[in-house]
Amino acid sequence: MQFPLLSKSSKLQRLVLKATEEGTDEVHIDDLPGGAKTFEICAKFCYGMVVTLSPHNVVATRCAAEYLEMTEDMEKGNLIFKIEVFINSSILRSWKDSIIVLQSTKATLPWSEELKVVGRCIDAIASKTSVDPANVTWSYSHNNKKGVACAEIVESTGKALSAPKDWWVEDLCELDVDLYKRVMVAIKSKGRMSPELIGEALKAYAVRWLPDSYDALVAEDYMRRNQCLVETIIWLLPSDKSSGCSCRFLLKLLKVAILVGAGEHVKEELMRRISFQLHKATVKDLLLPAASPKYGTYDVQLVHNLVQRFVARTALSHNGGFVEKSDEKMIELNFEQESTLSVGELVDGYLSEVASDPDLSLSTFVELATAVPEVARPVHDGLYYAVDAYLKEHPEISKADKKKICSLVDVKKLSTDASMHATQNDRLPLRLVVQVLFFQQLRAGSSKELALTDDGAHACIRPTPDQCDPCERRIPKHPNSLNKQVTSLSARESEHHRISEHRGSRNSFKDQLGGFLLQSRSRRIFDKLWSSKGHGEHGGGKGSETSGSSQSPPLSAKPAEVKPSPLPPLRNRRYSVS
Repeated sequence: MQFPLLSKSSKLQRLVLKATEEGTDEVHIDDLPGGAKTFEICAKFCYGMVVTLSPHNVVATRCAAEYLEMTEDMEKGNLIFKIEVFINSSILRSWKDSIIVLQSTKATLPWSEELKVVGRCIDAIASKTSVDPANVTWSYSHNNKKGVACAEIVESTGKALSAPKDWWVEDLCELDVDLYKRVMVAIKSKGRMSPELIGEALKAYAVRWLPDSYDALVAEDYMRRNQCLVETIIWLLPSDKSSGCSCRFLLKLLKVAILVGAGEHVKEELMRRISFQLHKATVKDLLLPAASPKYGTYDVQLVHNLVQRFVARTALSHNGGFVEKSDEKMIELNFEQESTLSVGELVDGYLSEVASDPDLSLSTFVELATAVPEVARPVHDGLYYAVDAYLKEHPEISKADKKKICSLVDVKKLSTDASMHATQNDRLPLRLVVQVLFFQQLRAGSSKELALTDDGAHACIRPTPDQCDPCERRIPKHPNSLNKQVTSLSARESEHHRISEHRGSRNSFKDQLGGFLLQSRSRRIFDKLWSSKGHGEHGGGKGSETSGSSQSPPLSAKPAEVKPSPLPPLRNRRYSVS
């Protein structure tokens, strides 16, 4: 009974000899790779029985045959030789079998590593990923429960539907992280795969293995595994920092790295890569959790660091931007300008979102707001709404802090809608509201003058030098005469406006301006200003902003006193003396 086993296994011969010398009939084998199942396969082979090998048991059987020393020295065509032929001729030629065998090698380490089964499977898989997709046919995977199409390599090309370039990505997601890392390193070393495909494969693997929920991500049992997974994916990122992976994917990795406590070098690498694509991010992508609750809900300081890196990189590219005025250089500069504008909008939107955090300090808000250069913020609407959100959430801040944060907003860069909102905003300082009103009226006055210039009936003719002296000589010396001519001039101006209205000229500006000034917030402000002016002149300069509004003249009665309509230059020169 024992002779067929002993004739093909050198290990068993020595064990039986040792047992005989010790006077025992039992032979104990405790460390056989694969256990009893693989020993049964080896025993059947020795007795000439049919042995079935598959991708699931071939590695364990190969390791057991090596352990039992079933080599060619014992007998020609022994089990090791037979298994090697099966692996080389069948397993390594098949895409899915190579992946199955590679997965099974982990249970037989270090035997499978020493026998180079792992290395051969990795090389076979890496070589097949660079095959022309036209030579790949679709089939259904043996272990795919969702019915997703799996690929297989064929020798001949037919008219069947060719596979996409990323046909191999999903299949590799079944590998454990250490094996996946080695396969991806082998794929990248061949130099045939684009950074975009590498990035897509890494993203698919992260989606497959990283949990979605926060509790599962930071669970104590899986914390170390998730940390290793994130560090491996970051280590495998394409060398080209500006391509391969989207900014959203990189920011998600950064968020996970913060939650699982990854190393600083890992976060540093991610931040460097994100700074090249920050203009492609969204506000939601930037809502990174703070490392500690004492720093607030979001890690605003980290976002500030990202913005600084982006601005510094953009500044370096602009320093030498105009040395060579070629078309390619100008296109690159235009792209940099668009990227800078996108980052400006991104920061304003982010500030509006994090302003609701009660733990966000004023200094942190101001530092991030000022990290963006002026050229990135041609319109201050987004910044204004962010400041307003902060004031709404932090009503207890001092007047000095309120003045500091409101000084970030340039009222000259506010749109009409934002200006209208500001004039009705009780949270803003009075000085800022007055500035908004002032520049709104300047803007409206400029529009009125432009409209009058465009209309031929209202065009103002500037006097020539030879006409100026007669005009000056006709200035009346007597006050009564001056009053009469002013009255006459006012009558002519009234008649002139009636004729203009009859001709269909634009007079909507006066109505809009009057309605604009009659808003409750604006009227109260100007009431305060008139009250302060009245007390300053008649009350020894002790006027108050909050008193005397009942004594101020109604603004609706004299809207022209806020912004007088400009007279023609000739008349202004004639009647400007006192």
